[in-house]
Amino acid sequence: MNTSTPTVAFDSSAIRKQFPILQREVYGKSLIYFDNGATAQKPESVIKAIDRYYTLENANIHRGVHHLSQIATEAYETARKTIAAYINSPSSEEVLFTKGTTDGINLVAFSLGETLKAGDEIIISAMEHHSNIVPWQMLCERKSCILKVIPIHQNGELDLDAYSQLLNEKTKLVAVTHISNTLGTINPVKRMIQMAHLVGAKVLIDGAQSIQHQKVDVRDLDCDFFVFSGHKVFGPTGVGILYGKKEILEELPPYQGGGDMIAKVTFEKTTYNELPHKFEAGTPHISGGICLGKAFEFLSELDMDEVAAYEHELLKYAEEQLEQFEGLHIIGTAKNKTSVLSFVVDGIHPFDIGTLLDKQGIAVRTGHHCTQPLMDFYGIPGTVRASFAFYNTKEEIDVFVAALRRTLNIIG
Repeated sequence: MNTSTPTVAFDSSAIRKQFPILQREVYGKSLIYFDNGATAQKPESVIKAIDRYYTLENANIHRGVHHLSQIATEAYETARKTIAAYINSPSSEEVLFTKGTTDGINLVAFSLGETLKAGDEIIISAMEHHSNIVPWQMLCERKSCILKVIPIHQNGELDLDAYSQLLNEKTKLVAVTHISNTLGTINPVKRMIQMAHLVGAKVLIDGAQSIQHQKVDVRDLDCDFFVFSGHKVFGPTGVGILYGKKEILEELPPYQGGGDMIAKVTFEKTTYNELPHKFEAGTPHISGGICLGKAFEFLSELDMDEVAAYEHELLKYAEEQLEQFEGLHIIGTAKNKTSVLSFVVDGIHPFDIGTLLDKQGIAVRTGHHCTQPLMDFYGIPGTVRASFAFYNTKEEIDVFVAALRRTLNIIG
């Protein structure tokens, strides 16, 4: 049991009170939510903002002179500015609303892809989510480009020597995850960006698993693109962000055509709108954008260094407990990790473990986590993944460990 005093000055109990769903029960047990890598829960401020928009402010944006349209437009664009400030973007024009990480990556794959030619090379890593694999495969098929993969070490760290050898004058883009959704590995992306820029390549960082755990400064990273999803950062589903350097976005063709992304339309020729609207065709997820801004207002009140330290403490505490289980193997043991704990147990399928944990009120994720090539590398069908957020506690980990022990005794 947890009898130690937390070493990080972070009040998770006060935070938990702002997340209504954490107070509910599942199968008569208090919910323990360890599936934050798939989607994070929402604070009350975000939930109330969704209700407020549809109750008092519902209108289309950018197109109306009437009162509600102006209110909605101001709220939507204020959210964009809030997010831009949070990631330290030089301008809100560089912050594009998307449907999520996958949509942002596909946008870049199409628009940047239109500038590539046969023989150009794209580099990804062996730990990528399918969303950062498939769009580049499709691009390579369309444009006869070449896809190369950075290998990983057994502990879940990228082989940077191999990465250095892959880079050359034909490399046009490096697309790599900031933090692995399966392994928790925090990749040295700033260094990787510097290496890519030396050969003239652009870099896209998949931040779906990083921005909710640590500070992200796109200017300091010097990345060319940065993508993430709203629902993983305590905001709504169906909305996300693509940050791109202004000079690059201005040169790229739009991803989709339609309303709002145009300046003038005739049957002979269409001219496109200025940034960011050039890449935002059609009526957007207005409430999603507004409420994503509210999620970042919530995050802005936290010290993300404290958050990162607290979550790291949770990870280490959980790892220490699981290492006591015979036949249990932690997948992903990089030196620099965030609060993602994947494991397998000899002779037991991850699905069976997850199902029995669920009956005890504990939500974990099982399967390949959309990283099938990574599962092939380790020679396993999938893992059980417990992913922690700042509203989780050591006490919850104690309950989880006891439930896991009961589960293994039942199955074994």
